[in-house]
Amino acid sequence: MVIGASTIPTPSRMKLFMALSRTPHGVLDMATPALAALFWLGAIPSAFVVVIGLITAFAGYTAVYALNDLVDYRTDRRKIKECGELKCSAGDLDAVFVRHPLALGMLSLKEGIVWTAAWGALALFGAWLLSPACALIFILGCVAETIYCLMLKLSWTRALVSGAVKSAGGLAAIYAVSPKTSAPFLIGFFLWFFFWEIGAQNVPNDWSDLEEDVRMGAATIPVRFGSDGAARIVMGCVGISVFMSLVLFWLTPAHLSAFYFAGSIPAALFLLLLPAWKLHCAKTGEQASTLFNWASYYPLTMFIVILLSAVI
Repeated sequence: MVIGASTIPTPSRMKLFMALSRTPHGVLDMATPALAALFWLGAIPSAFVVVIGLITAFAGYTAVYALNDLVDYRTDRRKIKECGELKCSAGDLDAVFVRHPLALGMLSLKEGIVWTAAWGALALFGAWLLSPACALIFILGCVAETIYCLMLKLSWTRALVSGAVKSAGGLAAIYAVSPKTSAPFLIGFFLWFFFWEIGAQNVPNDWSDLEEDVRMGAATIPVRFGSDGAARIVMGCVGISVFMSLVLFWLTPAHLSAFYFAGSIPAALFLLLLPAWKLHCAKTGEQASTLFNWASYYPLTMFIVILLSAVI
């Protein structure tokens, strides 16, 4: 049974699977492990690591995003039935094709499980080829993603779990290119993406779903702290993330040029700080979606910045 089939056009089968895994967003997220490896080495890794790493990263993000919808399957179906067709802003990266195709009945639960398991197995195999530590981080990331989904009605602290999950890809990439790592750099990198995820992705995304989450009794930061509190949390987290991105220049063993600052500061200003400030002032779902979308391009932009800093 397709919920809301009369108002939602049905994309092709492949687009439905891509929607399940939020592939457009996942492809942008692949820049995170790439920039992490480059940030640590200051150079492009070996061809083996690049090829296996790209395949593993794509498979990993494809599996984890699909896992989110699998675990939330019953919750999303109930939300659609009780709240009607879920709203999404124009240009929403998580709804390029369709939002929650599994819950809408456009894909069967069996199809979702097989799709997720297949990509998960490929990601685990690729991670193991790179480093056993990468495989362990991927497994822990999947467990954390499951816990995050199950905490929907329990506590707003689920956002902290989300921050840890988004940092996992970068940490795995560092171990993939070097068995010997630096604790200060690892901690700094973790904090960079931990606060970026909470302030620029998780809270804005939940803000866009505020009306539905209130009706469902969800425990998110916008629901728990209201628009004023959520806006302050966004600004605080984004500010810490930007600060850590600058601190990492002195923590990395790589020799990067001062171009890093010439690129990273404007990137942070236009993709994070200004959209976050506009959300702080307007406090609207539309502005929250704008921050989410702009911030989604931040990892890719920083990858380019770090690459240029390594060669200039």
